[in-house]
Amino acid sequence: MPRTNPASDPLRHEDQLDYTPVPRSVALARHRTARLVTDWGHTHLAGDVALVASELMTNALLHGSLRDRLIRLRITTTATTLRVEVSDPRGERLPCPRDATGEDQFGRGLLLVGALADGWGVAPRVGVGKTVWAEWGLGLTLCTGDPLARTRV
Repeated sequence: MPRTNPASDPLRHEDQLDYTPVPRSVALARHRTARLVTDWGHTHLAGDVALVASELMTNALLHGSLRDRLIRLRITTTATTLRVEVSDPRGERLPCPRDATGEDQFGRGLLLVGALADGWGVAPRVGVGKTVWAEWGLGLTLCTGDPLARTRV
């Protein structure tokens, strides 16, 4: 579920790095993501977030990259949300989940993203291109509705 009012939920952590559109960048992004999410105190999510970052980076490499244009990975946390964004220069090529058969080698990446993240989507990139994002909630609001009373079970 995307943040509806970012001003009310300020960033606690933010990391952004641009990668060249080559296969090695996917592994580099996956490892960096796992390390950062762990360092930021969300070890329980590190594997899922790293896998989603890898899938989004792979999609950007295969379907959104242009020669000499970088792919950007941005990871942020607020008190309530962890978000991964992958931006590429091909705004006209939007991600579309598809039904992969048992014999298909490709086509399951967005299904994995949807299964592992609490939500995902796509938005126009500032300038040129698109940003595909995935988010995880970092806590549950207790019945009292008190935003300070959050817990993870």
